[in-house]
Formats: sequence, C-alpha cells, structure tokens
Amino acid sequence: MSLAEAMKACPAIAILRSSSAARYGEVSDVVVAAGFRAVEFTFSAPDVTDELRAYAARKQDDVALGAGTVTTVEQARRAVDAGATYLISPAVCVEVIEEGARLGVPVLPGALTPTEILQAWRAGATMVKVFPASAMGGPAYLKAVRGPLPEIPLVPTGGIDADNAGAYLAAGAVGVGVGSPLVADACEPGGDLDALAERARALVAAVNTAGGTP
Repeated sequence: MSLAEAMKACPAIAILRSSSAARYGEVSDVVVAAGFRAVEFTFSAPDVTDELRAYAARKQDDVALGAGTVTTVEQARRAVDAGATYLISPAVCVEVIEEGARLGVPVLPGALTPTEILQAWRAGATMVKVFPASAMGGPAYLKAVRGPLPEIPLVPTGGIDADNAGAYLAAGAVGVGVGSPLVADACEPGGDLDALAERARALVAAVNTAGGTP
C-alpha cells in the first residue's frame, strides 16, 4: 500500500521513536490491529535498519512502512533498501528530497514557517510535515498557514492525540503524525501494549470520524 492510499484509509501515521528499535515490529502489530495503516520507524534507534527489513518482510500488504528522522542521503538509501516506502525528515533536507525522488519514494520533510513549507514543496516534497505543530498554536496555526498555501498537503506532528487530532483534520491537514502521546512507553522493554492498543483505537476512531471514514 502506498502512503497516499494508507492516509486515505486512516489519516494518521504512527511514529515509533526509542533508543532501540527492537520492539518496533511488535508495536506496529498493535497499532495496525487498531486500524493504523501507516507506521514510521525513526532513525533515532541505531538498529532501525534491521527492524525495518524484518517488518517489511512480514507486514500486511495494506500497511505503508516508512522511515523517519532521515537527514542524510545515506540514511535514505539504507531505509529504502531495507523496505521503507516513504521517508520523513525533521527539517527541509533538500538532498533527502532529491534522493527520495531518485529512489521513487515520497518524502515528507519537516517545516514550520510558511517560508520553510514553501521551500520544501518547491524542492519536491510529496507532503510537508508541520513540526512542532502544537507549540505554534495547534489547529489554528495550521489553518492560518493553509490560507496562502492551500495547494500544499500538510501533515502536522507534535503533541497530537485523540483529543485534538480531529481538529487538525478539520483545519485542513491531510493527515496527522502521532508519536509519544500514542506510543508512550510501548517501545521500551516491558512497555504496556494493552494501554497502547486502547490509545490507538481511540485515535483511529477520532481521525476516521473527522475524516469521514466509516
């Protein structure tokens, strides 16, 4: 499944971030069972490439697997070689956008200001990650930015949970990225997967209701 298809099915990306990627696959199974169709394995973990490869080999066909915190061409190549089908960066890394285009995968660079968002779009971004969205005023900020830039698909991240995800979609986001408010301690050894499942179901219900998905 492509990222665009995954976002239509459920307009949210589950962002997995930890010092180790050892539980990324297990956590992905939980959020996918709850209804997520896009997951992001971040390069904050040194073992992420191995876990990307392992999960890509066994994941459901209707799940889009991406790599996050991609800041270099070398990381982009490693991620795609391991099975990532989209790349997300924390900033406007033009070389990553260009490499993504060469590799034939979507790239979502991180940006905040209108200038950065437009720079990312003109560089070839597929969508633009607005980060940190909550720190800049949340849905109201996103709506204000979309006023002069309505053609750019925006995916806000940072501080998004089941209580406010719908408001971001109502403000014009094509989807949301959800990290620690969703995952909490689940990626850590002994993390609570039952609690993760509850949060994931609540978030899927919130975004599907706001997005009009049955």
